[in-house]
Amino acid sequence: MIDTVLHTGSEHPDLLWILVPAFLSFVAGLGVITYADRVRDWITPTESTTSE
Repeated sequence: MIDTVLHTGSEHPDLLWILVPAFLSFVAGLGVITYADRVRDWITPTESTTSE
């Protein structure tokens, strides 16, 4: 039971191939969240620019 708790997966042969895409996905998500309002404004015009 203690071996299961202490196992972190650091001995996995493809650990680098798992961590790098996970980290890049995390950074990309932060970028999307940071610029979401700018992208949303770019895609849909604001109400003040539409003619009534």
